Amino acid sequence: MSLDSYVTLGRSGLRVSPFTLGTMTFGEDWGWGSSVEESEKILATYVDRGGNSIDTANLYTNGHSERIIGDYLAGRPSLRDRLVLGTKFFGNLYENDPNGGGPSRKAIVQQLENSLRRLRTDYVDIYWLHNFDPVTPVEETLRTLDDLVSAGKIRYVGFSDVPAWATAEAATRALFRGWAPIVAVQLQYSLLERTSEGELIPMSQALGMGVLPWSPLHRGLLSGKKSDSGRQRTPGGPTAAEQTVIDAVGAVAEEVGATPAQVALAWVQGRPGVTSTLIGSRRLDQLEANLGALDVTLSEDQRAALDEVSAPKLNFPAENNRLLAPSLQFAGATVDGRSSAVSPLLRASGARY
Repeated sequence: MSLDSYVTLGRSGLRVSPFTLGTMTFGEDWGWGSSVEESEKILATYVDRGGNSIDTANLYTNGHSERIIGDYLAGRPSLRDRLVLGTKFFGNLYENDPNGGGPSRKAIVQQLENSLRRLRTDYVDIYWLHNFDPVTPVEETLRTLDDLVSAGKIRYVGFSDVPAWATAEAATRALFRGWAPIVAVQLQYSLLERTSEGELIPMSQALGMGVLPWSPLHRGLLSGKKSDSGRQRTPGGPTAAEQTVIDAVGAVAEEVGATPAQVALAWVQGRPGVTSTLIGSRRLDQLEANLGALDVTLSEDQRAALDEVSAPKLNFPAENNRLLAPSLQFAGATVDGRSSAVSPLLRASGARY
């Protein structure tokens, strides 16, 4: 696999790379991150390798991430239309301005205009709602986004870090109203954070949304550089349960001749429902190492071992539904697209089905 092994994003015709370049690290405004020069090297390498999907947000490094991308593309005008450029709205960059952030009509329009100015472009390909607001009517947000699609200022709509029930409600309302659909979701997902399998990922699969996992290395714990195996746990280090998963990843990495980070990324990208995994790097060598995950192939046994050691303790309702599958079969129900035999309990009871 390579970065130009493009896949369609959800139920849309938009094609993106299997790894999306996350740019939260672009700029040193937060006391860490990449310099402008290093950020441009990362951008150039990603694009030269065939990558076409770039993700940022108005909030990242106080808008500097968007400016770095905008300045880079301004010097390469022919490149802009070849890329799928996404940014997010919600974060408020303006002190004492109650309408500076959030998903209201006024806030969305203002945030988009500012992002377009920093990105030095007249449109973004994906405009992501960056968080959940229980106050603003979802119809106001969706209608505004639909208007922006009609105006040609955004191409597609995505939701990031929004509860499954709220995303499903919004998607249903958009469908009934004939507004621009939600084509994808961003969510936290890794071998150390699999709770999205309970509702968010099944919802995305059912409603035709692409899934873009963020933090696939779980704050670097799966990178292989913070292993604490055999030693007393340090503050901020992995828990005992996390270390068990980390050790399993390291073992698989030795088997396939890859780094733990590459194994963790390959596992995420191969999971059901996942379209494109967000990868972020502060240095060019980190990006190049992460891209090596595209060449890693995990066997069924290796995937099964990682699945087992990292299985979430609570996976409701998806796991509960699988357990109930036998008793549901009498009604013709399926779970995960598969049918199963009639429950022995129902047979013994003489129930009619």
